Amino acid sequence: MAVIQRIKKPTTRKGKKVLLSKEPKPVEGPKQCIFLQGRNPSDKTRKLLKDVYELKKPDAAFLSRKNDFVPFEDASLIEKMCYKKEAALFGVGSHSKKRPHNIILGRTFNYGILDMIELGADKFKAMSEFHNMKVLAGLKPCLIFNGPAWDLNQDLKRLKSLFIDFFHREKVESIRLQGLEHALSFTATENGSIYFRSYRILLKKSGQRTPRVELEEIGPSIDFKLRRTKLASDDLYKESCKIPREVKPLTKKNISKDAFGTKLGRIHIGKQDIPRLQTRKMKGLKKTPEEKKLMLRKKKLARKQATA
Repeated sequence: MAVIQRIKKPTTRKGKKVLLSKEPKPVEGPKQCIFLQGRNPSDKTRKLLKDVYELKKPDAAFLSRKNDFVPFEDASLIEKMCYKKEAALFGVGSHSKKRPHNIILGRTFNYGILDMIELGADKFKAMSEFHNMKVLAGLKPCLIFNGPAWDLNQDLKRLKSLFIDFFHREKVESIRLQGLEHALSFTATENGSIYFRSYRILLKKSGQRTPRVELEEIGPSIDFKLRRTKLASDDLYKESCKIPREVKPLTKKNISKDAFGTKLGRIHIGKQDIPRLQTRKMKGLKKTPEEKKLMLRKKKLARKQATA
């Protein structure tokens, strides 16, 4: 594997600015992706990659040059291109008699391969075959995962996480109903088939406050078949999911909220001697001469009993 992580010292102000932009940040933006053509890609594979690239735009780059390499045997070219393009995700299309219409999706961590999953495109219907209105590029889609297989199979768990990384885009705090225009549906079956569908969300009048929702398929429509996988170890995957200390919310001790949202606080104080506690001096609280004489008698009796 080629060494691509070198220590570079900037010689100009512009070079320093470029290197600072490549350093890891506590809050990252949308993940960039590159799409490569592998060994002998078929026309179907090329169109499929192009359609996925259209869904990922503008956070993607499509490289039209053919590359004679096999990612599962040597991934140095992918690591080099991801380092050059500052991309964390990649997609590779290839075609052979043993593995026809092959698509490899993966991601990197510290410019090294983290996960790679190979999918076979059994059926494919391109965007151009759906003669209807499309959605604008760069819209944040609504991701829908159907079927219990996503949580039962370890390979499908990682594939679900990979799909989320591909189409998640930026993190948002709130969502406007009219802003939901695009939906991506992923349906997994027990035999390893994944059905990928893309819909345009239409909000129609319903005569009520809540609109009636309709889905119109806009493509692409792909039937994937799960093939080979190359997954990261549990330790490396855990390290890649580590949250920076700057982003973690600070926990405030002894502060809680009840069921009604009222903030409650607990205060810890030392032990107090109530009789010796200084209070406000008032005339009404002063002792009378008779009470003072009685207290002196009690003290004298106590001393006599102690000496006897």
